[in-house]
Parts: sequence; structure tokens; C-alpha cells
Amino acid sequence: MEGPINPPDVGAGAPGELPAYVSNGVIGLRVRPNAMVAGMTLVTGFTGEHPVRQIEAAAVAPYPLAADLRLAGVWMSDLPEAVTLLGQSYDFSGGELTTRLRFGVGEVRADIEVLTFLSRSEPTIACQQLSVTVSQDCDLALRAIVDTRGIAGRALKSGGRAPGGGDIGDGRLLWESAGGLSVVGVAYATQLIGGQSEPETSPLDGAGLRTEHALSALGGVTYRLRQVASLIPSAMHRQPDLEAARLAFWAKSLGFDELRRRNRACWTEMWKSRIRIVGDERWQAMADAAFYYLMSSVHVGSSASTSIFGLATWHDYHYYYGHVMWDIETFCIPPLAVLQPPVAAGLLDYRLRSLPGAASNARLRGRHGLQFPWESAPRSGEEATPLPATAAWHEDHVSLDVALAFATYANVRGNERFLRERAWPVLSGVAEWVQSRVTRTSRGYEIRESMGIAERETPVDNPIFTNLSARKVLSAAIRVASTLGFAADPAWAEIAARLVIPEAGGVLVSHDGFRPEEDKGETPDPLMGIFPLDVPFPADIEQATLRAWLGRAGDYVGAPMLSALLGAWAARTGDRKAARHWLEEGYAKFCVGRFAQTLEYRKDKFPEQTPAGPFFANLGGFLMSLIYGFPRIAPSDAPPETWPSGDVVLPQGWDAIEVDQLWIGEAAWRLRATHGRPAELVRA
Repeated sequence: MEGPINPPDVGAGAPGELPAYVSNGVIGLRVRPNAMVAGMTLVTGFTGEHPVRQIEAAAVAPYPLAADLRLAGVWMSDLPEAVTLLGQSYDFSGGELTTRLRFGVGEVRADIEVLTFLSRSEPTIACQQLSVTVSQDCDLALRAIVDTRGIAGRALKSGGRAPGGGDIGDGRLLWESAGGLSVVGVAYATQLIGGQSEPETSPLDGAGLRTEHALSALGGVTYRLRQVASLIPSAMHRQPDLEAARLAFWAKSLGFDELRRRNRACWTEMWKSRIRIVGDERWQAMADAAFYYLMSSVHVGSSASTSIFGLATWHDYHYYYGHVMWDIETFCIPPLAVLQPPVAAGLLDYRLRSLPGAASNARLRGRHGLQFPWESAPRSGEEATPLPATAAWHEDHVSLDVALAFATYANVRGNERFLRERAWPVLSGVAEWVQSRVTRTSRGYEIRESMGIAERETPVDNPIFTNLSARKVLSAAIRVASTLGFAADPAWAEIAARLVIPEAGGVLVSHDGFRPEEDKGETPDPLMGIFPLDVPFPADIEQATLRAWLGRAGDYVGAPMLSALLGAWAARTGDRKAARHWLEEGYAKFCVGRFAQTLEYRKDKFPEQTPAGPFFANLGGFLMSLIYGFPRIAPSDAPPETWPSGDVVLPQGWDAIEVDQLWIGEAAWRLRATHGRPAELVRA
């Protein structure tokens, strides 16, 4: 199998540039250009009280892989001006980040290579290897650090030996988040390769935990300090520090090389589903980066789904707070359902665990069924939107997005047990909510005082994305009820048939009373009905709607979420040149900076926005376009061979899109979408 295209090597980086993002879906690290200096750590389900907003938010955990080096009596941390950053490279094929440094004191020089990865096979384990070669004989000390400096919270317990005695590695720590909402256990172990040393472990102090290996180093000889650490949130274990100690000590016993081998084997398996763009290597590199960042940020072991930035944040980022939002269900579940079905199911399980919160949320608004929160708190699954929470008042489509994700997964997997035990409770609960949310009028059924994708100051009546999604949820609930032998409420079919869909002059519009000059009037949310909702409109209405909204796309492009879909929408008009243009404008110009992290906003269009990424609505939308949008594939409960519809139109310069391994049902399928012909979906 041909491997992915790695991003270019980088140096120290530009001011304001995001540092490297390394994750396995349970742990997420921001690794600085000098990888030995502590960056930032997030752990799935580890939350605390935000110091200003006072809401449940993702909490920063101790950084497990910090390090320091003493050369000829001088610590690197005390003389940072003597450190030269030689470069950093990212190997997407195995999820490994390599940093090259040089540190000099007088006539003595140390060349340093830092290899960092987070284990896919053992998802609580973080791994790092520090390789040091000195230019001449000298005293050398290597220090492994679990760094607690500058993060909110407090240590509840720490120790270096097992309770009652016994070796468990180098140390463990129980860290409580701000507000005491949760705790995380951290344990670590070290090993020195190439020299002899009696390690000295320091007790917890204001800087964290440390283990030091000192030795007399020989010039030209390479010495390696290996660090393994386990991080476990209380959402996954009631005594997370003890479980972290068990797993860290086990990881050390297993060995760094074996952990690395197993991690690479997991990535080799995932890359069998690589999406290939035939004929355009530049776009292939962007597709590989999008695939890598999505896959690295989700895991079956996650306790709390993932946020719209994965397990990634940086010090200057100031909103969304690690909450789980509709972007994951709408833009990430569809590609994951065929690329990594167990992971997609794991993300949906978070919503299942949150059903009590969704039911309570509906009752709080005087409604029936399930109303999922706008910003879902990772630990509790309850509403966590910062006050005054105006978006949470009217953003009704989130419940529909969640339900449609369950319907999509059910179509892809075709599993009756999933339908009965997982999809039906959500679909029926959201259908009941729709029934209590609509208003019956002379026009049919309406969803009044709501909000679509564009977050405006005031609500509107009948936002098209919400109403179309409600129709699809009701129809899906009716079909699942029939499959399972249940009796669907007759009102669901009536509401679905008579929901008001706003239209003006043969063009679908955003809501009742829509005016092009209104606030965020350029948002092309009616096109979501064409793809990815795949609503069958008359051809004249579909083409008129595409022309009208693509004609205004220049005013919208650069904003998050829907920009990434502009290329797929343009392809539906049959114009390859336009598809290429809008893909460049709507995705390529977001994919900038260190290691091709896809940003939330285009920097040239929104320079005032804090750079934040990888942003999953954008990269998920791109991947969804590659798998479903350009190939014109619409999953349903019909046989997969029937899912392709119509001739494929690809952006100018692309010959085909190919995937060797898509998981549909219990089997692997191949996709080949060649320009000018219907896509082929066949058993592998």
C-alpha cells in the first residue's frame, strides 16, 4: 500500500503559529518546536470549571513528556539562548513527531533528537525517546518531567512506590481540576539506554515530578532516555492514579520498541482506507493530512466523543471550551462510519450515555422526547453554553444532527441490533421532540423562532436546514419502526409530509422572509439539502438553487463549516473549473501553517480571528465530499451497489477518487469514482 504524503519539515515557526498537534483520541498534546519544553495536554473526559465563564470545560492536564538536559554542569532550561532548533518533522504513516535540537555549552555540544508519539494500541500511553550525542567526553544528565506548572487545579496525591511497597515505575500523581469537577491520574516510568545511571526521583514540588539520570558520557556515543506515561481521567476509572500506575509500569515492561511497533501497526491498518486523489499530488497531500488529523483525534477508548478541535487547544484560544457540538455528528460521523466504524460507534455512544441529559433538557423547555444540548459538556453531557447562552435558546437543529448521525451509521452498518438498541431510542426520542416542537398552521407544520446554521442575533421561522433535517429524522424513525416491527406515531408521517420548506421564485432560501442583505445572508445553508442531506428536489429547483447560492459564495467563503463543501456543490452544476475554484477557496486556503493543520477561519479573510485547528467541521466536510459528495453516493437501507447516482464530476485536474477499504455492513468495499462515469462501489 502506498503511504501518505507527509507535510514538509518545519523550523522554529512563525509568531502566532500553532504548535504541532499529537493525539490518539484519548490524550492530546500540543508539542512545542522545542519538544522538551512542556506544551499542553488534554485528556478525554477530564473537565474543570472555567475560571471566568464558570461552566464545565475541558481542563488542562499535567504535561507528561517534558524533559531537560544538563551538559557540562549547565541545564538547558537555564540557558535557552544556547538551544538551536534544527527542525521538526511529522510522519503521518505512524503518528510520530521528530524534533531535532542542538545545545552547546562552551566547547561541548549535544545533538538531540526527540521522538514523540501517543499509542493507538494502548490509548492511555504517551511515549517519548530523547536521543543525545555529545561532541566530546563530559558529564551529562537527562531529566524526565511530569510538568504541572501554569495549569489550574491541584495535586491530591503523589507517590513513587505502590501503596504497601513495591516498584511501580518512577512516580504517580492524582490531579484535580479547577472546581473539583474531575480528576486525572498520571504515572510515568523511564529507562536509560546506552549508559549506566542510578536514577534519582524527586518528590512532587511546584514544578511537578522529575526523574534524573546522570552519567559520564563519551563523545560520539548516543544515549537514549525513554519516557512512557499513562494518563487516565476519572471518567474512565474511579482510582485513576492507581490504574495509571498499573498501565505505565506495564508499558515500561512491554518496552518502548514494542509500543512503537504496535502503534505503527495500528496506523498501517487505518491507512488501508486512505482516500486517493488520482491525478493531483498537491490535493492528495491535503487529503492525507485531513485523514490523519481526524483519525488521530478519535478512538474507541474515548469517554467523551471529541470536540470540534479534537483534543487540541492553545493558550490564546478562548471559546468552545472543549464542548461536543453538532459539527462532529454532521461532518465527522459520515466519513468515520465507513473508514473506522468502531470509532464512529464510540462517538455515538457518548450521545447514548447523555440521553438522560437530553431528556431533561427537553423537559426544561416544556417539550417531549430528546433535545440534545447546543454545547455538550464532555463529562456530564449537559448544556454548557456560556451565559447568556443565546445560541442554546434557538439552535434546535443539534438534536436533528445527532439523530441523523445514528441513521447514517445504521444505513452503513445494516445491523439490526444497532437499530434496536441504539438508533431507535435516539430517533424515536428526537421524533417525539419534533412533534412537540412544531406548530400546526394553515401552511402545514412550522418550526418557529428557531435558528439554522447561521447564528444570527434574532431567531427566524422555518430555517431550511432545520426543517429539512426534521423531515429526514421523522422519515428515518418511521422506517426503523417498520423494520423493527414497532408502531410509529401516525403524526410523524403527517408532519414530515407537510413541514414548510421555504422557497422564493423557484430557489430554496434560508428561512421565511429571507432577505439577501440580512445579517449572514450569504450563508449557503439551503445547499445542505442537496448535499449532505441528499433531499430529492426537482432538477430545475436544484440547479437554480445551486446557481443562486454559488453566485454569492464569494461573500461567504473563508467562514468555517460550509466553505469546505463549496467544491462538491459546484460539481453538482457540472462545472469542473468552478469545482476546482471553490475547493481552492473553500478548503485549500484554510490548510496552512505548521504541518497542514486545517484552521477554523481563513487567515486572509478573518485576520482578527485567533488561529485554531485542526477544525473538524472543515476537514470533516472535505473528507465527506471526497467519499460521498463528488462520487454522488447517498447511503440508504438499499443495497450499497445502488448508492451511487449520476455521473461523477470531479474538480479540474482530478482523474478519479479511489478508496480500497470502506466498511459497509460487515464487509470491505472498494470505491472508484472516475470523472464522467457513475461511481463504482463493489465488494473488496
